[in-house]
Amino acid sequence: MSNANGAALAPSASVGGVLLVCKDAVTIKQLSGSLQQLALSPEVCNDGSAALALLNQHKFDAVVVDLQLGAQANAILERIRLSAWNRTAVLFTITDTDAETASAFKAGSSFVLKRPLSLAAIDRSLKVAYGLIVRERRRYFRCPLEIPAKLCGSAIPEIHGQTVNISEGGIAVAASSALDPEIKVQVQFTLPGHKTPFAADAVVCWSKGTSFGLQFTSLSPDLASELQEWLSRRLEQSLPQSVTDQFRKVKSSDA
Repeated sequence: MSNANGAALAPSASVGGVLLVCKDAVTIKQLSGSLQQLALSPEVCNDGSAALALLNQHKFDAVVVDLQLGAQANAILERIRLSAWNRTAVLFTITDTDAETASAFKAGSSFVLKRPLSLAAIDRSLKVAYGLIVRERRRYFRCPLEIPAKLCGSAIPEIHGQTVNISEGGIAVAASSALDPEIKVQVQFTLPGHKTPFAADAVVCWSKGTSFGLQFTSLSPDLASELQEWLSRRLEQSLPQSVTDQFRKVKSSDA
């Protein structure tokens, strides 16, 4: 998996993308409204096969599965557990009985919404989960970034280039020389607004001409925390004001 060259369905004008798999119109309306109020973008799907296809094609920050879909719901939960992109998504299930609730938690659900649903209960669960959803979005957020970068390693000459984008897991670079996949390097750069150079061990995970993606393989806790905080600020700055207001409102209520 390459964070520097992955795919995401959530539009930039939202805090995160949510796959909502449900056939019940009333439930869809309730959940969609609550999600949108928190600047979360729902992708509604009422067919199990279509949902499985979406999970194969796109990255979601959260997934909501209605167990009324029966065997289809079980297949979706299994696919999420095995998905390279979506196994870390925040998982909600909608249940009708205590037995279903117990089964949902056993299947890996982080949150359960039990019928009869109420807007108050939905909002409470979403606000509790919000920090996890934002963290998941940040993990895959690729921030456009054009700054000088230097690469060095025992198997390559020193290479200078320009970064293209950066995420928690890696960085894309355009340079004067090509690098083959699997080559191990150290990449050095300085984040805007920071004085201390950033140095990380990395491996080339994709290559196209003289552009390539690097996946970080070793980050100190301090550098990882510094990068996370910087990306969080840039993610917030990339959102429209109306979305940012919701983002800050929920963060403030959680403090």
